[in-house]
Amino acid sequence: MTPIMQTLYLPPSTHPLAHILDRLENGGALLPETPENLLEVVGVLKSYGVVIGAYHRNLTYVADHQFLVLFPFFKYFNGTVTFKKLLKHWWHDRINYEFAEYCMKAMFWHGGTALDAYLDSPEFSERAGKAIVAKVGGSPMSAIHSLFPDFLPEQVRLLAYYSALGQFWNVMSEMFLNLSDRYDQGEIKTIADVVDHVLQGLVAAANQPITYAVNIKGKTYDIIPESVGLKFLMDAAVPYVEAVFFRSFPFFGTVSYNAQAGQVPHEQAGFNYGVLYADPLPVGGAGIPPTLLMQDMTHYLPDYLRQFYRKGLRGEDDLRVKICLSFQKSMFCVTTAAILGLMPHPGATDLQQQQANRQYLEGWLDRLVDSRLISIQ
Repeated sequence: MTPIMQTLYLPPSTHPLAHILDRLENGGALLPETPENLLEVVGVLKSYGVVIGAYHRNLTYVADHQFLVLFPFFKYFNGTVTFKKLLKHWWHDRINYEFAEYCMKAMFWHGGTALDAYLDSPEFSERAGKAIVAKVGGSPMSAIHSLFPDFLPEQVRLLAYYSALGQFWNVMSEMFLNLSDRYDQGEIKTIADVVDHVLQGLVAAANQPITYAVNIKGKTYDIIPESVGLKFLMDAAVPYVEAVFFRSFPFFGTVSYNAQAGQVPHEQAGFNYGVLYADPLPVGGAGIPPTLLMQDMTHYLPDYLRQFYRKGLRGEDDLRVKICLSFQKSMFCVTTAAILGLMPHPGATDLQQQQANRQYLEGWLDRLVDSRLISIQ
């Protein structure tokens, strides 16, 4: 990766994370450049790519085929329900699709995006209304709709987020699996290569439209038509990073949060419970939503990463904690790509542009001061 500032005219920064800022300005990443970090990041993203591919397929199935099914008992079966599959489900021998919904609901709750604004618009209300009438007209649900006119539209809003996150993960799954293939072929040799691969993938998909339509009784109803203008990067990728990497929710049941003492922010924008801030130890325990993701990734780890974990003090006894540590490292790489992709003046040589870039980077680092960033250096 080439430095974002070809020739630095600026004096050294006085920011508390100046050493990381300097690395970013000179073509590095938030994560330090070491062979071990590279192995962990690529290996865990290989597993993550497989898992979010499964998440994408289920989210898309729910959005497309469970439209306004109020009691979707079999929504995690992707349309194929057999006794053997039911037994595996009860035994919990399956992908934990609940985590996909956890991320979706984080995006839905935090909102504040162009998608969120559209879902509050008259155009959405009209389109959703037509689909609702087509789905529930003449059924007992139409009485529910008459008594509680805001209930079903809210379910449609939620389904729109199912679809949007599914589309986002579809792109990211392919991107991460391709990264692993390139690593196996010797093309990915550094952390900077990883960041560049993700950045190029984000740029290539940036203008891919985010749309959503459902088929009801043989007729297609556009919920989010292409004319709305929602795009992959700004309306799916950036909101995902904001809601899941940074904000998310507190992990209830592990820590007692005192709202009066300011341990829970008054404003949603102040939340910092996302993956970049999470303590890997409770994440490796039962009852924590990200544990579901770590458990899913245990099944798809490449051999070289599993061997790396076995060399640790506890071997595979703390496998989920180890995966979480590697996963956080990988997400700092993805965050680096997102930060560079939104840089106001990439490759700037003009002093004013360089100052704008530095101010932009310092703003991001201000948000990351209390994250796990320092611990991974």
